[in-house]
Amino acid sequence: MRKILLVSICLLFVRTVQAQRFLTDMMDTTTSIGKGLYPLYGKFDRLRFGGYMQPQFQVAEDKGVKNYSGGDFSPNSNNRFMLRRGRIRIDYAHYNEKNQPLALFAFQFDGSEKGVAIRDFWGRFYENKLELFSLTAGMFARPMGFEANLSSSDRESPERGRMSQILMKTERDLGMMVTLEARKKKHFLKPIKLDVGVFNGQGLAGPAEYDSHKDLIGRLSLKPYTFKKLGWILSASASGYYGGITSQSAWIYKTVGSGNEAIVKGDSVPSNINYIAPRQYYGADFQLKIPNRKGFTEFRAEYIRGQQTATAATSETPGTYPVTATNAPSPLYIRQFDGAYFYYLQHLGLDRLQLVLKYDWYDPNKKIKDKELTAAKGFTAADVRYNTAGGGFVYYVNAHVKATFYYDWIMNESTGLAGFTSDIKDNIFTFRLQYRF
Repeated sequence: MRKILLVSICLLFVRTVQAQRFLTDMMDTTTSIGKGLYPLYGKFDRLRFGGYMQPQFQVAEDKGVKNYSGGDFSPNSNNRFMLRRGRIRIDYAHYNEKNQPLALFAFQFDGSEKGVAIRDFWGRFYENKLELFSLTAGMFARPMGFEANLSSSDRESPERGRMSQILMKTERDLGMMVTLEARKKKHFLKPIKLDVGVFNGQGLAGPAEYDSHKDLIGRLSLKPYTFKKLGWILSASASGYYGGITSQSAWIYKTVGSGNEAIVKGDSVPSNINYIAPRQYYGADFQLKIPNRKGFTEFRAEYIRGQQTATAATSETPGTYPVTATNAPSPLYIRQFDGAYFYYLQHLGLDRLQLVLKYDWYDPNKKIKDKELTAAKGFTAADVRYNTAGGGFVYYVNAHVKATFYYDWIMNESTGLAGFTSDIKDNIFTFRLQYRF
């Protein structure tokens, strides 16, 4: 009984150096800890406990700042302590006698001062004849882009960019996905990975599916490729999102014309009811890592454009179908958007100290800009472009603790809209500690 109790305690409190870098990664059983402790559970079973927490302190340029750097500030506050994330994840994998994976189950929840919520709850089945395909079902990350899939515990900036948060709010969704990824050591498809999935669409932003339309998402990735002579490591991908929202109103609004001639025009016809208002995104990304004597230099970039359907007040995809004050279906607004982000990462003489520079933009309505944006033409704050320049330092205390010092310069375009005639005072400084086990 003492041996059984000791093994149970070890399994519950095992400290793992490697965590999942991407949200749908499989557990790492290559470490000495993995090889030594996991077999104690069972000959063909692997069990892993991991997690992290991110307490932080933030100071904003003004009180009541609205932002994508951790959530809006209270109306009378410009600084705060908060627990940004508190994650616990459990992975269970079962292997056959040839050490081939048969099934993987993942469960993760997030806890903070705001409450507790499920983040991942999915299972994956592997076929082992061709060793090419797997099927994932449940609540998991959408296979769209790089930043949206990079784990928050490994990301160098405190938050994902405004574009990533608006288009892929909460990152996860309910659905089913097929993955093509060669697991044999020598296979001509080894350098690539293809994910194609069907999802509800609203993700964790809402409690349930509110229309019968499903969204198709796909990502073709080039796995990290090393240039042997230089030692440089390149990876890239192309992503596509083909979805929409079923209109429950006869009214649909679009921006027609461009520049000074652009206006928001509504169209009311019976055929607009049950019309699939588009959510269609197309993007590409790359990552180039250059090893140095101490650490590395890395460049990252991603660009996404397309059509986004939301409401008059926001370009975020609604979690529930929007309604008016009288509980009638609200009209949908269709906008053409684009956005991008760029990272520059550099270790500063020590592999523990890293410089982080980032620039991103999100333009929710490409047909209008600056002083052309006026309420008289039907535009709102949802059409305002934002540019964000961020910079700071990450200090890796050890394998389990890191400290982040980061400042966001948030710049909105100057428009003809009330409240947006000049740049809003909404810059934010973040000091964060991360503890990971």
